[in-house]
Amino acid sequence: MKIFALILFILTYVLLIALPNHRPWIALGSAAIYVVAGILPVVQVPGAVDWNILMMLSGTMGTVALFIESRMPGRMADLLLRKTPNVMWAAVVLSLFAGIVSAFVDNVATVLMIAPVGLAIARRLDTSPVPLLIAISVSSNLQGAATLVGDTTSILLGGYANMDFMDFLFLDGKPAIFWATEFGALATVPVILFLFRKERGAIPETTPTEVEDYFPTWLLLANVLLLIGVSFVPGKPAVTNGLICLGIFVIGAVRSLLKTKSAASVKNALGEIDYQTLLLLAGLFIVIQGISEAGIITDISSLFIAVGGGNLFLMYSLIVWGSVLFSAFIDNIPYVATMLPVVTGIAAGQGWSPYLLYFGLLVGATLGGNLTPIGASANITTIGLLRKNGCDVKTSDFMRIGVPFTLIAVLTGYLFCWFVWK
Repeated sequence: MKIFALILFILTYVLLIALPNHRPWIALGSAAIYVVAGILPVVQVPGAVDWNILMMLSGTMGTVALFIESRMPGRMADLLLRKTPNVMWAAVVLSLFAGIVSAFVDNVATVLMIAPVGLAIARRLDTSPVPLLIAISVSSNLQGAATLVGDTTSILLGGYANMDFMDFLFLDGKPAIFWATEFGALATVPVILFLFRKERGAIPETTPTEVEDYFPTWLLLANVLLLIGVSFVPGKPAVTNGLICLGIFVIGAVRSLLKTKSAASVKNALGEIDYQTLLLLAGLFIVIQGISEAGIITDISSLFIAVGGGNLFLMYSLIVWGSVLFSAFIDNIPYVATMLPVVTGIAAGQGWSPYLLYFGLLVGATLGGNLTPIGASANITTIGLLRKNGCDVKTSDFMRIGVPFTLIAVLTGYLFCWFVWK
């Protein structure tokens, strides 16, 4: 039965890579086979799915959609660009701004918010928007790991390791992964300045974006503050964070209905929720529980321990740079979902605290997607936007920015986590 479970798991991954448009159905189909084959008992299926993560994702996506519709991101970008002397510094400002936003908003949503600003600047200066939008994309991927709500991988780690919002900032009295990503972001500024060193054209005057509704902005802030506040509540239910995120969205949806007397904005917000990602995660939770029941997670952990030889630095390095390599070509959501129990098994087997390996996994997996145009959903979205605007993006164009950006950011986070958490 273990051999069958392993073959099915490998086949599932192959199909997830080969058929990206059908990933939810592949994951759910594989999950059904694990249950029907008796590898995972039916009674364990509801417990295998992390409902807290699914509620957090769906609620945050809905609130972000209302936030984007309010046009507040455009207004914030306008205010920032007024202070920039030329396109080179605009690239830095927009990249850092994208990073800050993506620490609280999904990476794809961040790109959709900020990319139009980059396109407008390029049009006014009659220059190619390709490098500017790629810089925005890779920066949004970087800081998705900074907070509990910044990226699906962060939400996965928070749910699996029972980490709250504040744990991403400080944990056990030490600075946590938030600071690793922030130092990584600062380390990329010289890279952006060098890449855009010839872009000295002045930023054109633009008409300030009018914010249509400030309420979604307050909702997003309330969402973050409530997640921080509940971090200090002991013994809370496991679904607390999910209920907060979902509840905030419901408040925003009801208020929008009452204000506009129309369901259009609510329908738009509901339509922006990525149901395919939710279904993919639900299926993966069951698949991973299935291979865990079959003993495969334990076997993979033992293999890593054998390769690492019980050396913490070697194991940490293997996880970080291996994650960079894997995430350059495969989606980091199924990868992180699979590796979290593996990392836990490795740490338990060697008597190590798991947090160094958790943070190393997240740094490598989140940033590794920046190596290639297909390594992250935000990159794919950016390339799609550029193609819609008549720009062809070569792999070399992307990697000219993505590779140095990724290597500098990963190296910074890698060293920070090692010296703080070893």
